[in-house]
Amino acid sequence: MRIFFLVVIIIHGAIHFLGYIKARNPGMLTQLTQPVSRAAGFAWLAAGCLFIAGGLLYLGRLEYWWIVAGPAVLLSQTLIFLSWKDAKLGTIGTVVVLIPLIIAIADALPGSFCNIYKQEALRGIRRLGHPAIVSVDDIRKLPLPVQNYLRYTGTVGNPRVQNFRATFTGKFRRSMESGWMDFTSRQYDFFDRLTRLFFIESSVLGIPIDGLHRYKDSSATMQIKVASLEKVVDAKGDTMTKSETVTMFNDMCIMAPATLIDSSIRWETIDSLTARGTFTNAGYTISAVLSFNTQGELVDFSSDDRSMSADGVTYENYRWTTPLRDYKDFDGRKVATKADLIWHMPNGKYVYGKFHLVDIEYNCTQFK
Repeated sequence: MRIFFLVVIIIHGAIHFLGYIKARNPGMLTQLTQPVSRAAGFAWLAAGCLFIAGGLLYLGRLEYWWIVAGPAVLLSQTLIFLSWKDAKLGTIGTVVVLIPLIIAIADALPGSFCNIYKQEALRGIRRLGHPAIVSVDDIRKLPLPVQNYLRYTGTVGNPRVQNFRATFTGKFRRSMESGWMDFTSRQYDFFDRLTRLFFIESSVLGIPIDGLHRYKDSSATMQIKVASLEKVVDAKGDTMTKSETVTMFNDMCIMAPATLIDSSIRWETIDSLTARGTFTNAGYTISAVLSFNTQGELVDFSSDDRSMSADGVTYENYRWTTPLRDYKDFDGRKVATKADLIWHMPNGKYVYGKFHLVDIEYNCTQFK
């Protein structure tokens, strides 16, 4: 759908050049019966150039492309009204261009998910201090499989993690029977004041869908909008917060193992490759079983304290697991780059998400 809008923007802009040609050479383009003044010709030329420039910015995914395309639409439709007999069909192109334009303007508003995400992330980044280096002594009291994991991932010898930024691509679905939808997501986690910001973008039949998960202070919310305008999910409350406490602990285990050296976690050794962590934050206590392989990799995370909800209103409790694979090195830290998200339901496993970690950065000093 993005390609469709881009093609319409460029073609619609190019058609405006006909008005300029008609003004310079009145005898040409006899299909255009109305005369075009020299001044109007330059206006048609300007509108066409603005559309094409806006289209190129849209192609480059620059979020403020609408600043160029917006004036183009206003100028274009004014010229169409002035030459209605010849140019009225151009209104169709204008209406089509208005769809991504309105969405882009909505995204630029202070209350949009992407702006809330950015402002919250900037607040956390400004708090960055001077993290200490993780030593062998720091991990001595952890269960042996957790110690091995911290050694394998390069946690020992690297600075403690105060924050991280991660980028994902992947697929998700709303039920066992439904088809998969592609998504991209950006995420910031902060550990000085536990905060998780997860901004996800997808689309259905070309209509954009974005969502913002926030775990901050003593509460968590999950909100989803269609076309950046209509809110369709607004989840909050105790069950939501407890569930997102599990998600926060999952992030810590997978992407920031240095944070597992903390008094908020009680550890229990199950066997040489398995440990249970019980994590408490803001009055919510959850637990999870961590499974490792002989290399020291974390290969699965399992919790019974997370609840499933499709609408943010009704919740059902099932076992939640995130099997992991494909560890890669990111600036001296090994991280699993692929994970499945699974609900273990009475009628079988429901794999609802497939995540691929594209990039991760630790102790960020600026927003990206």
